[in-house]
Amino acid sequence: MSLDTANEIAADAVAPALPYYAPAPSGSSSAHSGPRPEIDPRTRRLLEAPIAATLLRLAWPNVVVMLAQASTGLIETFWVSRLGTAALTGMALVFPGYMMMQMLSAGAMGGGISSAISRALGGGRRDDADALVLHAIVANVTVGLIFALPVLVFGRAMYGLLGGDDGSLAAALRYSDVVFAGVPLLYLMNALASAIRGTGNMIVPSLTVCLGVALLVPLSPSLIFGLGPFPALGMAGAGIAVVATTALSTAALAGYIVTGRCVVRLRRARLRWALFADILRVGAVAAVNTLQTTLTVALTTGLVGLSGGAAAIAGYGTGSRLEYLLIPLVFGLGAPQVALVGTNIGAGQTARALRIAATGAAIAFALTETIGVAAALWPQAWLNLFGSDPEMLATGGAYLRAVGPAYGFFGLGLSLYFASQGAGRLFWPLMAGLLRTSVAVAGGWLAFRFSGALDAVFVALAVALLLYGVAVAAAVGSGTWSPVAPRR
Repeated sequence: MSLDTANEIAADAVAPALPYYAPAPSGSSSAHSGPRPEIDPRTRRLLEAPIAATLLRLAWPNVVVMLAQASTGLIETFWVSRLGTAALTGMALVFPGYMMMQMLSAGAMGGGISSAISRALGGGRRDDADALVLHAIVANVTVGLIFALPVLVFGRAMYGLLGGDDGSLAAALRYSDVVFAGVPLLYLMNALASAIRGTGNMIVPSLTVCLGVALLVPLSPSLIFGLGPFPALGMAGAGIAVVATTALSTAALAGYIVTGRCVVRLRRARLRWALFADILRVGAVAAVNTLQTTLTVALTTGLVGLSGGAAAIAGYGTGSRLEYLLIPLVFGLGAPQVALVGTNIGAGQTARALRIAATGAAIAFALTETIGVAAALWPQAWLNLFGSDPEMLATGGAYLRAVGPAYGFFGLGLSLYFASQGAGRLFWPLMAGLLRTSVAVAGGWLAFRFSGALDAVFVALAVALLLYGVAVAAAVGSGTWSPVAPRR
């Protein structure tokens, strides 16, 4: 399928466009009370096509690409594990922070970008949708710099607090210094990808990221171990491989937008706070939720390190990496939900938006629960991919047996969180995330203090996931999106 064909996702649905009414953001240049201009056929299909078929059609390429992107960490973990337990522990120390950067840039800020663009297109505000591309780039790259600089300056102290010492700390710093230097580039890539996804086009970002991962497969071991003409750079080589493939993916996405093939265009425009606010009112709140998720893993990693040492950290980090794999999997469903829900909310079709959210949540629960139950029944099938240290296997197995059966509720809540991004209503998903963090961290600490067993900590993590999913579902189902329905 060519890029042009992929972009024409609704060319077969050409029909007289219906006039939709939607409120423009305060300060928008397109605010008026009359009918909107004709809506692009590709946008119109998001408003009218059958929900399940449209969601699956948009989701499958995104699920593929999110799994491919998640495999970036798995590929590197596989090769780094060949450098020894210290290197694997160092990777476990860095991974939560770098994964947070991916989630912030693609899932949080990226969700804000897709939501703003989809709502603008759904409301017929084409000029605002184009201007939002530039605003998305400025906002995302700025946030990337803000988060990357503290890690580059204070990384040694941060990883030391999480339990790194001697060889593991040195390995963590060699990897961290490279990948966090490339974080602004990661944010730029995801700003461009999110702008494209906001139009309902999932194919182009998917193809681009998949090509980057395909390149990473040979490049990572070549730079780690010095294969062929490449020098042996160890942990630093793993980081360089990630940054290099990110740069190539960024260039491809930029080329697609600049050449005019995308529904939205990158144009010179006056920067307006109203458009930044349209992104940030979703992206900033979603960022807090992402920080909560990463803080939960980081603090529990420290707790595991205090009780079991470096090998236990490696086991918990390897086991919990499967949980992190669920995030891009659900994001594969969530990104289309942002576009579908946002476009329908922008057009005033709140009931249809809720049906989209329910459909996506059911699919996400089924997928993640299947993975979680399988991991709980056969934990060694996952853990043996990354090492054979007995303590690492024991800790990772205990984690997966306790937490795996709760993965479905994590997928349920996360799917509805993405749908809430599209609706521009994130207060209750944020509160559910706070509940999860509180139960996981405080409950885990109390469980360990009174029992002295890591198994009790893992039970607290499972309860936290269950409460998270139930709380988000209850909030969305109770009608929290109703106030955003526009008047006709």
